[in-house]
Formats: sequence, C-alpha cells, structure tokens
Amino acid sequence: MATGFFNVPPAENEPVLSYAPGTKEREVLLKKYEELYNKKVDIPMYIGDDEVRTNDTVAITPPHDHQHVIGHFHKGDQSHVEAAISSALKAKSQWENMSWEHRASIFLKAADLLAGPFRAKLNAATMLAQSKNMHQAEIDSACELIDFFKFNVEYMTQIYQEQPESDDMIWNRMEYRALEGFVFALTPFNFTSIAGNLPMAPALMGNVVVWKPAQSQIYSANVIMELFKAAGLPNGVINMINVRGSEAGEVIFSHPEFSGLHFTGSTGVFKQLWKTIGGNIDSYKYYPRIVGETGGKDFIVAHKTAHPKAVATAMSRGAFEFQGQKCSAASRVYLPSNIYDEVMEYVCADLNDFKMGTPEDPSNFINAVIDRGAFDKIVSYIEYAREADDAHIVAGGKYDDSKGYFIEPTVVVTSNPNFKTMEEEIFGPVLTVYKYPENEWEETLELLDRTSEYGLTGAVFAQDRYAIEHATTKLQHSAGNFYINDKPTGAVVGQQPFGGARGSGTNDKAGSLLNLIRWTSPRTIKENFVPPTDYRYPFLG
Repeated sequence: MATGFFNVPPAENEPVLSYAPGTKEREVLLKKYEELYNKKVDIPMYIGDDEVRTNDTVAITPPHDHQHVIGHFHKGDQSHVEAAISSALKAKSQWENMSWEHRASIFLKAADLLAGPFRAKLNAATMLAQSKNMHQAEIDSACELIDFFKFNVEYMTQIYQEQPESDDMIWNRMEYRALEGFVFALTPFNFTSIAGNLPMAPALMGNVVVWKPAQSQIYSANVIMELFKAAGLPNGVINMINVRGSEAGEVIFSHPEFSGLHFTGSTGVFKQLWKTIGGNIDSYKYYPRIVGETGGKDFIVAHKTAHPKAVATAMSRGAFEFQGQKCSAASRVYLPSNIYDEVMEYVCADLNDFKMGTPEDPSNFINAVIDRGAFDKIVSYIEYAREADDAHIVAGGKYDDSKGYFIEPTVVVTSNPNFKTMEEEIFGPVLTVYKYPENEWEETLELLDRTSEYGLTGAVFAQDRYAIEHATTKLQHSAGNFYINDKPTGAVVGQQPFGGARGSGTNDKAGSLLNLIRWTSPRTIKENFVPPTDYRYPFLG
C-alpha cells in the first residue's frame, strides 16, 4: 500500500553514443553484431506464462543478405490469439490494481537495462534484421526507446496529479483507471522503439496488451520481450503473438472485451481496421479507443532566401537516412528557381559520396530496404519515373537484389507538381523535386497544402522571417510536426512529440501526455463531508 506521494527520477533524454572509430561502444556493437550474425535464434510467442513454439516456423534473414538465415520464429494461428487474450484478461485485475509506482519501477528498470547490458544486443538486432546502420540503430532502438520508458513514467505522474477543485465541505478527486478489456498493439518494422512503445504505453497505465509485431521486426521484438521480462514485467501483461494479421484481426476485432487499438502502419490498413471496428461496435462492451499513426508524404519547401547548403543537407539526410523507410522521411521538395541549381548540385554531390552496403561496415550510409515486397514497390516507382515524359531521374535509379535488397538513393525532378511520386507515399529512398518560380511563394504554399492527403511532417527553409511566419500559418494543417530550417525527421521524445492528422493518423502524439491519457478511463469521485438532511432548498423558504 502506498504511504506517500512519490517523485520519479526526472526524465532526461538518453545521450546518443557516437560510435566514432576507436570508441569502446563501436567495438562492443560490432562484436555483438558478428555474434548474432553467426548464430540462429528460435523465437517463440509469449502468451501468459508460456513461451509457445508451434514448430510451424518461418526463416528470418537480413535484408542485406537474404540468403543467410539468422533464426526462425514460430507462427501461430487463431487459437493462439484467443489464448493471448485470455492470458491478458487473466492478468488484468492484479496488474491494474498494482500501485502505480511499482508499474513505474518496472519500466524505469527496463530503461536502465537498455542503457546498459541490453544496449548492444538490441542495437545489433536492429542492424541485423532491419538493416539499419549503427547510428540509426542507436537513435532508434536504444535512445528513443529509453526515452519512451522514462518520459512516459513522468507523464503518467503528471496525469495522476491533475486533480479537480473542491468546494467547502466536499472533496473532489479524479481517478485515472485503466480501460476495461484488453488493448491490441499492432506495430511496424521500421522503428524498434515504436514496437516497444506501443504495447508499453497502455501497459504503464494499467492496461493488458496483445502485441503483434511486424513479421520483419520479430527478431528485435524478441529482444524487447527479453528486456521486459528482465525488468520484472509480470507474465500476461504484454503477450506477443506471431500470427498473420487477417487471422489475428478476426479474433481480436470480434471479441467483446476489445477496448483499444494502438497502431502504427499504413493509412490503408488503418482505415480498414477502423471500418472493421465500426462495423463490430454492437458486439463490444465498451467504445474502443483508436490511436493510430499512419502514412506521410512529407515535404521540404524552400523560400528564395533559403540557405542552399542547408536545404541540400536536409534533403540528403531527411530523404535517405534508413533508406527513406520513415513515415517522416522527406519525399517531395519545392525549390525556388533562384537557388535550384545550387541546391541540386550539393544534393547530387552528397549522393555521389554515399556508400551503400551492409551495416557491419560503419562507412556505409545506405543499407538495404526491408524485404522483397518493399523492393518491388520502390522499383516500380523508379521505373515509372524513368518512363515518364514529365519527369527524369537526376541521381541514382539503380537497384540490385542479388544478395540484398539494395536500391540507390534516387532523385526525380518533375515539371508536374501532381506527378505520381509527388503525391503517393513510396516509403523508400526516392525523392521528387519540383522547381517553382522564385516569386510564387504564396501559390507554392497553396499547391503544397492541397497536393497530399497526409499531414505528418514538413519543413520550411528561409532566412526571411516574414516568409517563415507566413508558411507556418499557411501550412498549419499540413504537418503535425513542423520544422523551421531543419529536416522533417528525427523527432525526439520529450522535445517534439510525434504524430500527424489528415491521412496521417489521429495525432495523439507518441511520447507525450496526450497519448498516455488515451489509455485511461477517468472516474470522478465527490465526497460530501457534511451531507444535507433536509430536501428543502433556501429558495423554497
């Protein structure tokens, strides 16, 4: 039983290690990568007290070396989904009634374990199975996930401290209960930190979770489950299933105890899930919470006063880090005619300097895209641009899948602001540039705003403060994360809570109080210390 009000350790962003040549962290990480590369793991499902192995296994191979098997995961079916739900509901009463400081302690411990003994393993797993270079792995699977753990705990205390006013002789209180039922977390391949946060955030607030990671992220998801167990998370609170999405959905979205969806993935899938939930609404005991972060067609727009080198660097980093496989990645650029040539010269020089290859060579800036499906989709856009009359490829455009799924960073220039690659999400290393007349700033902002269904991230570059102010106002609904003279990627927990609206999701801002409060069901309590004993009000006198 709680005997005091407890202050949690102040949340601070985890320092990003440099991995520069000669550093200890570089040596340790490369050694761990080699160790994992040369062993095979056997990944179960985690359902209640059990590690479930079905012997129906699927091989796991690195995207940059798709003939090399690094392990297998055990594939489940609908019976395992049902078992995961039952295990979650069995664990629910004890978990939601646990004092909040003990839930906080588990995830604060997970943060410290990840900062220490788990750091190299989770980073190496992300490099190996998701083809991230060591810097991209560090800022994602180590630093951002640590930040999610620590800042979510701090935000939880802020929520609990938000209390109503009380009048004379009464005491008003607010309880922030967990949702009834269970939450379904459906996570993507591209960020290990998102895969950890989506089940963790509802669990922190007292909810129980069924978690389905993306098949192409199961390798590092398994390490996250090992981390949760090492931190003392009770069995059944988070259950990890490896089941085909359609099979899992049939069970979960028809279950009367379904109470919430925490999702990151494509806009099309999210819309379909929303329709399914809406169609089944009469079968649920509760109105489910639906929280989703989906696609983006993220922009950079430069004013005629913009610094050409800064714009070019934002394009090179913002579009091509992690092969453009970020929902925040820059994928369309609007350049004014007066600086167009200089910017493009810098960008092409950057691309010529990029090295592409496997993550174990730290000099490689570019690695492989995630799998065959992604490779084929991205290549189809490149070939479409190659054949188009109103566009041409000015850099990159080559690809090779003989050993790994490698695609050169590709820059397309178009004279058509509504060209296919200016409007559709590609989720790969393809950037499309449109040149506009330098004095048509207003018209270009209007064009940008109406071009895409999405509203996730965007960046404006200018030295003219009036231009910056105007763009910030004009594009207020174009991006949920808006950047001024910076690339539109790299949101940091506690600094730039992440999420967008329009076709990009519900904008509940992962890594913020706004997200956590969605996993609570508040109860107002009014206690009257001196209750009335006569029904008559004074006006009746």
